[in-house]
This record gives sequence, structure tokens and C-alpha cells, in this order.
Amino acid sequence: MKIVLLSGGSGKRLWPLSNDARSKQFLRVLETGSGERISMLQRVWDQLAAEGLGQDSCIATSKGQVDMIQSQIGSEAEIVIEPEKRDTFPAIALAASYLYSMKDMPLDEVMIVMPVDPFVEQPFFNRLRKLERVVQTSGADLALLGVLPTYPSEKYGYIVPESIEEDNTSEYIQVHSFREKPREEEAADMIRQGALWNCGVFAFRLGFIIDMLIERKLPIHYEEAVRQYGRFLKTSFDYEVVEKTEQIVVMPYEGEWKDLGTWNTLTEEIASPLIGKGTLSPDSQNTHVINELDIPVTAIGVSNLIIAASPDGILVSDKEASPRIKELVNSDDLRPMVEERRWGQYRVLDFLKYEDGQEVLTKRIRIQAGKNLSYQYHHKRKEVWTVIAGSGEMILDGQYRRITTGDVIVIPAQSKHSLKAATDMEIIEVQTGTELVEEDIVRLAMRWEEILQFCFI
Repeated sequence: MKIVLLSGGSGKRLWPLSNDARSKQFLRVLETGSGERISMLQRVWDQLAAEGLGQDSCIATSKGQVDMIQSQIGSEAEIVIEPEKRDTFPAIALAASYLYSMKDMPLDEVMIVMPVDPFVEQPFFNRLRKLERVVQTSGADLALLGVLPTYPSEKYGYIVPESIEEDNTSEYIQVHSFREKPREEEAADMIRQGALWNCGVFAFRLGFIIDMLIERKLPIHYEEAVRQYGRFLKTSFDYEVVEKTEQIVVMPYEGEWKDLGTWNTLTEEIASPLIGKGTLSPDSQNTHVINELDIPVTAIGVSNLIIAASPDGILVSDKEASPRIKELVNSDDLRPMVEERRWGQYRVLDFLKYEDGQEVLTKRIRIQAGKNLSYQYHHKRKEVWTVIAGSGEMILDGQYRRITTGDVIVIPAQSKHSLKAATDMEIIEVQTGTELVEEDIVRLAMRWEEILQFCFI
């Protein structure tokens, strides 16, 4: 059995902490038993490892999330990278081609696909093992995991089973149909008929998808699938595969399951009402303050609010109204002001654009000890680095040097450069040019051992 975790989305409903560069699964707002703050991704990854499934799991994601994933769960995690975002059907097809052609996975072996960020307890992952058995014994093309509803939610999709015999002892049920986000009255009626919440977990033999790709004359070898990725229909797996498959069964799961996709649901699982600098008065009821800024936020005598502050903006909202943030804030037009990378993080301090087209962008960059930037160059910008803390090694156009607090380095456009931190480092980076975007970067090498080969001391 192989498990593929789908990591995508822009997390607009959790603005201003989430953005196009930092989706909801990367927010470190949950707590472990020891009080350490972790993200939804880290929680699920640890749960998979606890069930002994870590080595059998990989993550399917886009290029923009790779650094964040490696920063949070390590560079050893197996990642299938989409060349572009094209929805869940092409993402799952690409992962299938990877397992088939790069990992030599047999066609009759079971592949399980699930979101990267469900809020569930440990028994959920034991249930995945049983789902594998259902695929092998039921004769169905698809096996789903369905959560027993605790209330008639309008936010979730439903799996409607065939009529259930009272003496049915099977661990799975034939699926009749699907219903997406019904009204509360309809949801209550479906629950009485045995409907289950659709938690987005699919299981099937690898050959089921590979045969489908062959039938559609789509590539089944990973490298070719990457090159021809634009040919894969941009649509969801639910629409393109699940709703068109006749032989489907569902295995019920009775246990906690939540989609922490909005502030009102996420704050239910945040242990501390105050994260970051600030003060929350004792008479403030059911209010959460989450502050990523270096200035304090104070809330006095307020109830049922979410107050979230980050370099991207500030949100003050009634918790029940907070899902409307997606309608009111168009984050597509906003540059992400903070990003987490495999080597550390950066925060945008200032951005200016002049009438002549010149732009100036100032960042505060933090690099963890022992980590390094890629060996890279830029076409359209010059950079000036000022080291404000720590020390490390740098290569600039093949020349090696050591740098420390107080050093200023000028990096012209087209100059190849990299840095490795000996201690935790902080750098103020000032970029100047005509188009200051993250896409203006050409990476020549990633690992420091490889980068040193470009050096002629």
C-alpha cells in the first residue's frame, strides 16, 4: 500500500496568516502534548509515522510548496512535484505515474489518496489499513472512507449508500450517489438514510488509474507525464473519476474528523487564546488573538472574535462570520509578505515602485545554522546583503569567502551566489530592479557539497 497526500490550495479563508505561499496546512497553531506548536501537515505526518506508514507515504504538491514542506517535515520526505497547478485529477494521475514508473509499484497494489491536513485522531490511520483490505476483497474499482456525521452540516459533501440491511455485518457498503453541501434539512434527511461525510479519502488498485490513462492516450511514465502535464484535463478527481465510476464502496469511520479550513473551526482546536505579543482581558470570552507582528495586540472585553495579525494584514471578525473573508479579501493581488523556506524564512519589510519602473524590495532573511541557500542568479535584479547577526560562508561568482555580522555584500544581476550559515544568521536584503518577483531565479545547485564544486578558491 502507498499513500499519497494531496497538498494544495491557497488557504484564503485563513487570511491574513495564510496566502498563496503559505496555505492553511503550514500554519503552526496546533499544539502537541508538550506544548510545541506544529502545523496540520506536521501533525498528520507524525500520525502516519506512529502508525508505521511514514515510509509508504509521499506528498503530491506544486513547486511553490516544496520548500515549506521540507522546512517542516525534512528533506527526506518523498515529494511528487506538479509542473503547474491543475486540480486533483491530474495531480493524482501524476502521482500514479510516479509510483508506477519510478518506484516500480505493482499494478495490483493499493494506492490511497487523502488530503494532507485532516484533523483526526490516531485510529483514523489504522482505518486506512482496513481500507486497503476492502479494495482487495470487495471487487469494487474504488473504496472510499466515509465519516459518520455528528450533525447535519451544510459545509461537507455526503456519500449516500445503497439501502442497508439491518443484519449487514460487512465492513463496507455499496455507494448509491453523492451530494455536495446540501441544505441542513436535506442533510438531516440523508443522515437518517445512512449518508456519510465525504472526507476525501480514495483507495484503488494502481492499475485502475494506469489503465484509465492508457485508455485516454495519456502518458503513464512520470518524466513524460511531467512534460505533457498540460494535456491532463484540469478538473477534480471527484468529478472526473469518482462520479463516473459504477463499482464504488464506502467503509464507515466513527471518530473525530474535522476540516479546519475556517477561523471558526480552527480556533476550536487552538489551545491558547493568545499566540504572539499581546494581551487578552479575562472578560473576553471565546476570543482568539494570533499575532505574528513584533508589535503587541490588546483585546479588552470582546467576545466571539478572531483577531489575526501578520505582515500580510490584520483581521478582526466575529468567528461565525469569518468564512466570508474569502469574499472580501482578494489576496491574489497581494504579494505574500512572509514565507517559510527549507533553510529558514523571510519577511518583506518594504516595497516601493517608482514612476520610471524601478522597484525596491527590502527583506529580513533568517537562515538556520547548517542550512544553505541554493547557488543561484537573477536576470532582473541587483541585491545588497547586510549581515545583522551570525556568520557563515558565501560563494559569489565562484569566489569563496567567510562573512559575519556587519559585512555588506553587493550582488549584481547575473552574478551567481550562495550562502551557508555557520550559526543562525539574519540578513537585510535590498533588491533593486525592474521586476522583483520570486520567479526571477535560476538555481544551479541545491546541496552545499554540489555548490562547492562551482568554487575556484
